[in-house]
Amino acid sequence: MSTRTLGAEGGSSHRKLTIVFHHAGGGHRSTADALKDALTSQECPWEVRLLNVQELLAPLDVARRATGLHIEDAYNLILRKGWTRFTPQLLVLLQTTIRAYHSRVVKLLRACWAQHPTDLVLSVIPHFNRALAESLRGNGPRTPFVTLLTDLADYPPRFWIEPESEFVIAGSEQAKRQALAMGHAADCVFQSSGMVLKPQFYQKHAVDRASERKRLGLEPDCLTGIVLFGGHGSRVMIDIVKRLNQSGVAVQLILICGHNAKLAAKLKSLKTRKPMLVEGFTSNVVHYMSLADFFIGKPGPGSISEALQCHLPVIVECNARTLPQERYNAQWVTEMGYGLVVKSFREIAPSVERLLAPSTFEDLRRNAGTYCNRALFEVPVILEQCLNRAAQLAP
Repeated sequence: MSTRTLGAEGGSSHRKLTIVFHHAGGGHRSTADALKDALTSQECPWEVRLLNVQELLAPLDVARRATGLHIEDAYNLILRKGWTRFTPQLLVLLQTTIRAYHSRVVKLLRACWAQHPTDLVLSVIPHFNRALAESLRGNGPRTPFVTLLTDLADYPPRFWIEPESEFVIAGSEQAKRQALAMGHAADCVFQSSGMVLKPQFYQKHAVDRASERKRLGLEPDCLTGIVLFGGHGSRVMIDIVKRLNQSGVAVQLILICGHNAKLAAKLKSLKTRKPMLVEGFTSNVVHYMSLADFFIGKPGPGSISEALQCHLPVIVECNARTLPQERYNAQWVTEMGYGLVVKSFREIAPSVERLLAPSTFEDLRRNAGTYCNRALFEVPVILEQCLNRAAQLAP
């Protein structure tokens, strides 16, 4: 079934919500799915429809005109190939193309709202929020529009928060400050306790770590790091394994490779002093995180938030290859005392040694242990407030 027209939950008397997403990176779709599950199962459920903006805008092929690829395919190719150094230039090209086709994008969106009336529109994507906001004006009674950032901060201009945005849900103090600095009213800017995570990250996971590690071929009492680089892994994981193995640092690793079978095979072929567990794509990341003591990966908002929700200190990289919208995340990790930031994973061995120094590790674990993300339950309440506020502001 097309994600443009997913069936509604419940009867027609329910309030209708449209969540706008795309597949460029996994965080937008997972956020939409998590919220849909929460909103349709609550006591007063919403009727939720997921709208894949890429499918809707296929007649224009906005991103393909700029890059030769659909926006989702181009972005995911960049991540898989590690071409992120060129992201700022590609971002300018993409935004220029979107602006050039703005009126046509608005026209397609207005046709969508005419065909599928909705009481509230929630965007969990960047770049298209000006067009989304404008498309909801002029079609009879104004439909409230909410932007939910799936990054810890905006990357202005023309990324997440627009002057046309009506309501903004920020997952950090920084994002809230950015929205207010743009001139948005304080009662139209809401802050959640973090990113919206998958439901399993809000559940308690009682596990006998020693016995489960042993069952999986790991040493039961060895300090364990989990290495995660998104849905397709990264070749840098090979270098991380080799450098830690050569260093003599007494840690074992759980490596999640996602859909990258070639990477998983290469990792499994490596000979190491300490055992390691190599997994491909899994929907049970929370289980593997519950077996770990710390996290190594890129500074993506989702993976950092998941690790912290499991109270794991993190080691992340930040340099010219880091996605521009993720660079603030590394700063946030340092400011909050949640882990270490390295310029290159070539420094991974001394960084792990520094992380595991008793006083440092104790401090970082204590800080990570204070992290408490309830965003999945907070956002539905905020959406109710947005709907009520919009009704009060209506002429």
